[in-house]
Amino acid sequence: MSSASFMMTEEQFLCGICLDVFTDPVTLPCGHNFCKHCVIEHWDSSKCQCPSCKFPYYKRFDLRVNTFISEMAAQFRESAGRNSSDQQAAKPGDVPCDICTETKRKAVKSCLVCLASYCDAHLQPHLTASRLKRHQLTDPVENLECRMCTIHDKPLELFCKTDQICVCMLCPVLDHKLHEVIPLKEQFEKKKAELGKREARIHRMIQKRRLKIQEIKHTTQLSKEAADREMAVGVQVFNTLIQSLERTQAELIGTIEATQKTTEKQAKGFVQELEQEISELIRKSAEVEQLSRSKDHLHFLQSFASLDASAPTKDWKEVSIEPPSFEGTVRTAVDQLEENLCKEMKKLLHKAELHRVQLFAVDVTLDPDTAHSALILSDDCKQVYHGVLKKNLPDNPKRFNPSCCILGKQSFSSGRFYFEAQVKEKTRWTLGVAKASIKRQGIIPLCPDNGHWTMWLKNGEEYAALVGSPLPLSLNSKPQKVGVFVDYEEGLVSFYDVDAAALIYSFTGCSFTEKLYPFVSPGLYDDNVNSAPLIISSIVRSDLLKR
Repeated sequence: MSSASFMMTEEQFLCGICLDVFTDPVTLPCGHNFCKHCVIEHWDSSKCQCPSCKFPYYKRFDLRVNTFISEMAAQFRESAGRNSSDQQAAKPGDVPCDICTETKRKAVKSCLVCLASYCDAHLQPHLTASRLKRHQLTDPVENLECRMCTIHDKPLELFCKTDQICVCMLCPVLDHKLHEVIPLKEQFEKKKAELGKREARIHRMIQKRRLKIQEIKHTTQLSKEAADREMAVGVQVFNTLIQSLERTQAELIGTIEATQKTTEKQAKGFVQELEQEISELIRKSAEVEQLSRSKDHLHFLQSFASLDASAPTKDWKEVSIEPPSFEGTVRTAVDQLEENLCKEMKKLLHKAELHRVQLFAVDVTLDPDTAHSALILSDDCKQVYHGVLKKNLPDNPKRFNPSCCILGKQSFSSGRFYFEAQVKEKTRWTLGVAKASIKRQGIIPLCPDNGHWTMWLKNGEEYAALVGSPLPLSLNSKPQKVGVFVDYEEGLVSFYDVDAAALIYSFTGCSFTEKLYPFVSPGLYDDNVNSAPLIISSIVRSDLLKR
């Protein structure tokens, strides 16, 4: 005899009162089963009747545990405990199993035919029963009712392109006649491709915004650095103003006090002299009084003649103390202060301006391919001077000839840049920038019309801006280091005396339309008078930020 396999459900082992698995189950005469303590509590609170069918009992009777059901409930409780421990309970966000009654376990599949979701245990019939195997299973999803056609109660398997909605197999026949209908999978593939493009577009938008964030942060950092520099300059300027005010105030007070002391000293001298004369006159008065009492004629006459000999004779009517006049002293001090402050402020502002443009410093090296054959370059291409003999170099259309000039390797076609050249001990040099297309063969006048924005030194003391014909420049000191600053968009080329922090000259209103290169000429050797090299300085920007 073969044993019949069967599966009892959880509902068969639930007490109708506490809705939990039986504990000490008892069977009433009407055939219904309950937990023993549930029935007793029910009878205590109501009539003696069956909680399910309401069959009345006219007296209470002894309730005995149904051992068969008790053993079956224990086995079911043990089996349910194993299953619940083997299978994960549904967490928030998970799709729960629709069949589980106690602990809702996590669903592993949803059936689009049954419109239910199943855990591993409750999914088994769909995997074994031939009739259920034909059902369409999918990954767990919620709201399975939304996958059914509300009109025909059939799964939504098609897509109507005309109405842009999902439809079932009956919709094209009944409600969507003559509409363009395609399988859901085909529309899915199209939209998935579009989604891929949209995702790529979103990633590009994210990247652009991240770059924009970096740009904003960089701009903010630059703004902070600029603000810190300006505050440092402002503090320095006002500290200088305060020091000048205090110094001028001290000098003014000192001048007034010195004048007053001189007056007091003079007055004190006059008072002392007058007091001495008063003392002398008092003494003479005593002698006169004594002589007036004398009865000796001879002694009187002899003493009378000597009375006028030692008497003070100074005429004090012409002597006076003129009060010192302080009128205009404060005005003079303020005028001097204003003059000193203007000089100091100009000096500080020029220094701040130079420091500001130095922040755009670039590392410039000289290009040997452009150097005249008589120019000698250092190994690092930072120093150049004119040699006695020309080198035998191959023809090169970029090389200057016969002008003893050289260009920098670096070119600039936008923004701002700055570089410095040391011209110490030199009696002749030319410095500036030039456009890429300048002529390099033959004698070409250096001027903006020919693509040069330069200045020079000749004969050791003649400075000039080469604006067409040389424009003489009057400098307060001889520059040892010259800075060149270019603002491409503003059309500005400025030259600075670095040590004096003074602006030498500026080309303004320039129109740049191509690359610009640093332009250098160390000048001729001139019998060893101009043998010192022209040196392109190396500027470390981090050092500038610390100033």
